Amino acid sequence: MKTLRRIFSYARPYILYFVLTVLFALVGTAFSLVVPVFTGEAVDCCVGAGKVDFSGLWRVVIKLVVVSIAGGLFQWLSVVFTNRLSFLTIRDLRRDLFDKLQKVPVKYIDTHSRGELTDRVINDTEIISEGLLQGFTQLFSGVATIIGTLAFMVSINFKIALVVVILTPVSFVVASRIARLSHDSYMKQSKLRGDMTALAEETVGNQKVIKAFVYEERAEERFAKINSEYGKAGARAVFLSSLSNPSTRFVNGLIYTAVCLMGALGVTGYSGFIGRMSVGRLTSFLSYSNQYTKPFNEISGVFAELQNALASAERVFDLLDEGEIPDDSDKLKLEKCDGRISFENVCFSYSPDRELIENFTLDVKTGQKIAIAGKTGCGKSTIINLLLRFYDIQSGVIKISGTDTRGINLDSMRTKFGMVLQETWIFTGTVAENIAYGLPDAPVEKIIESAKAVHAHGFISRLPDGYNTVISENSGLSAGQKQLICIARVMLMNPPMLILDEATSSIDLRTEHRIQKAFHKLMEGKTSFIIAHRLSTIRNSDKILVMDSGKIIEQGTHRELLEKRGFYSELYESQFRR
Repeated sequence: MKTLRRIFSYARPYILYFVLTVLFALVGTAFSLVVPVFTGEAVDCCVGAGKVDFSGLWRVVIKLVVVSIAGGLFQWLSVVFTNRLSFLTIRDLRRDLFDKLQKVPVKYIDTHSRGELTDRVINDTEIISEGLLQGFTQLFSGVATIIGTLAFMVSINFKIALVVVILTPVSFVVASRIARLSHDSYMKQSKLRGDMTALAEETVGNQKVIKAFVYEERAEERFAKINSEYGKAGARAVFLSSLSNPSTRFVNGLIYTAVCLMGALGVTGYSGFIGRMSVGRLTSFLSYSNQYTKPFNEISGVFAELQNALASAERVFDLLDEGEIPDDSDKLKLEKCDGRISFENVCFSYSPDRELIENFTLDVKTGQKIAIAGKTGCGKSTIINLLLRFYDIQSGVIKISGTDTRGINLDSMRTKFGMVLQETWIFTGTVAENIAYGLPDAPVEKIIESAKAVHAHGFISRLPDGYNTVISENSGLSAGQKQLICIARVMLMNPPMLILDEATSSIDLRTEHRIQKAFHKLMEGKTSFIIAHRLSTIRNSDKILVMDSGKIIEQGTHRELLEKRGFYSELYESQFRR
């Protein structure tokens, strides 16, 4: 019920569509309920040979046509407003999900596959739309039909109607019992669907690596395993939910049989208890009995969709309930930054059972170029994650311009950094829009100037439409060209502090040499952090930090570290040893 209330809270702004849906459904149902009355009158107009009342029959036929057309029209209007209500509600839900993904901590994104999160935003919301919102209208129409047909049956023959009412709860008991059994299976199916989406995205997006390592068979085995589990869970869920419809149909068949027998006794006059009934009234009663039981069959089918939708809704609301980055609009806005940064006894680990950074202390002066070197997994990139507060430290203090970063507004702090990562990211848009990602209002002249500074102007000019060429991750640009565009973004922003995490790893040596000159110019007077595996790129740094297991084990200039003949010296020589 809590999940249902939350879903319908999203539909509350569109209450008018809901009212119109209910109103048209009621009117359409009312018209459909009148049809058996006219059918019974038509039967009574021709109950015997030579006793056909043609004039009365024609009047009844005209009424039937008018009522049927009106009923169909209002049912169609009900469906139209149901769809509008559903689409608008799910639009808002998807919007909140997307907004939520912008507000959750980076840790949440890192610990969930992109395929699973995409599945929640796209597929799960679609299932909610089809199963809950549209199913709810069908459920409401069914209930209205049940109440209306019951009223007409009571007006025709109270005693037979009483028998129908007594037998009806059996359908509810059967349907509710089966619904409880199928819910768990639908929950498991939803989770496996997310896993399968994640694996499919992973394999499709990395086909070159898969083929290079001849991983196709193992990828197929992994997919087949999840697909098999998904098939079993789906088959069980469908089987259990499918039991509902035939079970209720069986119960409804018994009810219809009972009505036929008792009505026949009334028509033939064999039962004084039931009372006399005309053939036409019995025909009407049988029609109502069929209409009365039909919604139970439809509702039992809706229950299966509702269970699937509820399972998807729980996954959606699990994401919406995830903790957000706290609002820090009231914190200090970092208007001016002199580039001083200090780490004081900082401790951090991604997992409580595995220590990573312990008692890390570092003092960086304005304009210094700090290089971080070490083996893979030693904590180089983690320093950057902590500096930008993608993750919060467990203890210690990180200060920028003498102020604890935990007391600074995040947006104002992060705009003071320019960051180029090893992984490139190009969104679908023009080249100019990609370069101006951080400054969308930047003039074209500045964009071109930034591209020239990183030697990207040449290949951009050769594109079909130059800077107006629409590009994407799969537009055919090389990894180096994508990296140049990413570096141009930072050039355009011209921030007071820089973070370069293997920024030239995808670029040839000649272009790298030219970019290093551009970086040197860009870094003048700016505090810079440079993470590099190729130690030749950090020789001119003011200070090189050598890390191992989250600790600084050596620090100094390139020359000083070589003279120590320590860990850094071994790393450097290993890269040039033949």
